[in-house]
Amino acid sequence: MKKPFVLAVLLFLVSTTQAQYASLYPSNWYVGMKWNKVQLIAKGDYDGFKQEKVVINYPGVQLLKVHSFENGKYLALDLLIAAHAKPGNVIIEFIANNKAHAVEWPLKARRTGAGKTFAQGVTAKDFIYLLMPDRFSNGDPSNDRVSSYLDTMVNRKDPLVRHGGDLQGVENQLDYLKDLGVTAIWMTPVLENDMPLQSEQAGMMAGYHGYWFTDHYTVDKRLGGNAAYKKLVDAAHARGIKMIQDAVYNHVGIEHWFYKDAPAKDWINRWSNYTNTHHREETMFGQNGSEAEKKIMLNGWFVPHLPDVNQRNPFVANYLIQHALWSVEEFGIDGWRVDTYKYCDEAFMNKVNTAMEAEYPAISVFGESVANTVTGSAYFTRNNFTTGFKHNVQGVTDFPLSYAMLEAINRPQGWTEGMNKLYMTLAQDMLYKAPEKNCIFLDNHDSERFISMIGEDFQQYKMGISLLLTLRGIPQLYYGTEIWMKNFKQPNDGMVRLDFPGGFAGDTENKMQASGRTAREQAAFEFVRKLANFRKDNSSVQTGRLMQYLPKDGLYVYFRYDQNHTVMCILNGADKARDIQLQDYAERTGNFKGGLNVTTGETVENSFTIGAKETMILLLR
Repeated sequence: MKKPFVLAVLLFLVSTTQAQYASLYPSNWYVGMKWNKVQLIAKGDYDGFKQEKVVINYPGVQLLKVHSFENGKYLALDLLIAAHAKPGNVIIEFIANNKAHAVEWPLKARRTGAGKTFAQGVTAKDFIYLLMPDRFSNGDPSNDRVSSYLDTMVNRKDPLVRHGGDLQGVENQLDYLKDLGVTAIWMTPVLENDMPLQSEQAGMMAGYHGYWFTDHYTVDKRLGGNAAYKKLVDAAHARGIKMIQDAVYNHVGIEHWFYKDAPAKDWINRWSNYTNTHHREETMFGQNGSEAEKKIMLNGWFVPHLPDVNQRNPFVANYLIQHALWSVEEFGIDGWRVDTYKYCDEAFMNKVNTAMEAEYPAISVFGESVANTVTGSAYFTRNNFTTGFKHNVQGVTDFPLSYAMLEAINRPQGWTEGMNKLYMTLAQDMLYKAPEKNCIFLDNHDSERFISMIGEDFQQYKMGISLLLTLRGIPQLYYGTEIWMKNFKQPNDGMVRLDFPGGFAGDTENKMQASGRTAREQAAFEFVRKLANFRKDNSSVQTGRLMQYLPKDGLYVYFRYDQNHTVMCILNGADKARDIQLQDYAERTGNFKGGLNVTTGETVENSFTIGAKETMILLLR
């Protein structure tokens, strides 16, 4: 007779105390997932929380085991979600001193269309646009400051603090990006960075870039929160644009409970004295390296306010893997870029990649591995050489190729310099299992801007954009390169992360529109736009084979080809014009009689001249 009364009390507790009594990570899960053994971290607000009894009574959800930690505020619940479980709110009771506190844990239906409408993967058919939401466009000024956050400063005149850009701003510019030829957007991280300003080499800096996580399950409210992120992803998908999420497994912000109030000390890689990573990836794969130096590479911190996460801890590993799967299902993203990939525990990275591909077979992942050599770059992805450890991530951010492209553009040809450096680098593609899955780029948010690196030379600009959009791999353009944004990292990184003109109220110029661009900016935009949209419709430069010819006196010729098309790419880095004969490249030109210059619309015959410092992309006919 007492059961109805108890049930009523429970329901009342659910509706009134759910959020206050215990925080749950992951915040919800889904029926029908292959990852159906979920490890739920429950965080209470007092030291005796770990003594509480846990009861779950929901059809298809079984509590297998309860783990406690040295920090009495935490429990880990091992749950089994049966195949027959239905969507609904799982009621979890925490019982202590004959008092029951009930918390709702939503079990949701899965998204439909995995591999087709989301989790599609980003491939060599795509063109990625990298942007920093805080600096791209401000669509909702009301969220510029959030009073509950530790940092409420907004000052567009200071490149080290927040400027107010957000996810609504990105959504507002989707048509601009689609017109440019963009098929995928990679944003720097959108998760909550509730950190005060931190002292770095450049000065007092905010986490405007997004890499200082303080809550994995909350999108930063200054960007618009979870709802704005879902809305943006849906709007992008409606325009045929994919979304890439930026993952950070290596570290968290110092205000994250991982560090401030960790379940156990070994959730973070701790040292008796502060130890910085030395950043040398060679210690990871060299056969004659030091184990002590390898440990510093992996477990050393980046800076004192970014605690290094211990992914060897099985609870930490489960937490991070589940968050990755949850993000794909919750927001509908299509691929991942993994920050600081080479600093992460290797076995863990293989585990998270395996789990991701098991759940979403079409999804793509590429890791940021800032490597000095092609060997170093290839080590951190699927490769063709024998080492003690084999990585399974699909691709990497191809730093050696980026360096080689810049050298080909900027330096005179030598035995191993200039155009030959690019040829030599591509000749080492044999080390990669799938070089076409590498993300290739001219610059990014951590480098000097491309236009400044080439001395603001428009001919060299066309050469670089041509390489980016016709070489093998997944091309990535850094925001603003298409409208001639330039700068060096002086006096700090913020100088290469300035606001996109026209993305903010009060801007005197709007570079999102042709009417707001100078003649040079419009020419740069049109060159990218024309070549990107050509690439979108040409299978040979997307997925065709690559054949390159040895550079001769600064002239570099390569072909992208398949059964449908042959594209001839000619870069003349010399100070004089050069005569070109198709028959000199008969292995690829065959019976072609000439070609169409895809950026000018002009036609050439089987004999023609290319001007000094000129680039030609020819669709052979």
